Amino acid sequence: MSTNALTKNKPSQEVTPTVMERQTVTFTPRVDILENQDEFVVLADLPGVLPEDLDVRFEKGELTIEGRCQPRQRDVEFVAEEYGVGNFYRSFSVGEAIDTDRIEAELKLGVLTLHLPKSEAVKPKRIMIKNA
Repeated sequence: MSTNALTKNKPSQEVTPTVMERQTVTFTPRVDILENQDEFVVLADLPGVLPEDLDVRFEKGELTIEGRCQPRQRDVEFVAEEYGVGNFYRSFSVGEAIDTDRIEAELKLGVLTLHLPKSEAVKPKRIMIKNA
């Protein structure tokens, strides 16, 4: 992946970090970033986040993912509780190699898929050879 196309603003760590922000736990979602000839694909794990609770923005060279996860159970006493409920936040710097007008997003089964098409200027071009 070219470093000027898409870079993580928040460093990835082995354990998903949480921070206290406005009395709310915020999780950094895990992501995979794939590259093919035409685009970068970002796959972000957002378990429990509904499309209406998800905000994906591109502004001033930064792609931001923010999600809010509602509690699954209310008024219950847990015997064990390992699944954290809270908000998700992740951001990436996006370089000129991305055609930002054509970014697309879809959420399916707790995985956000972002398609970041490469601009035509950075795509490899095949040179046709003329028969002389």
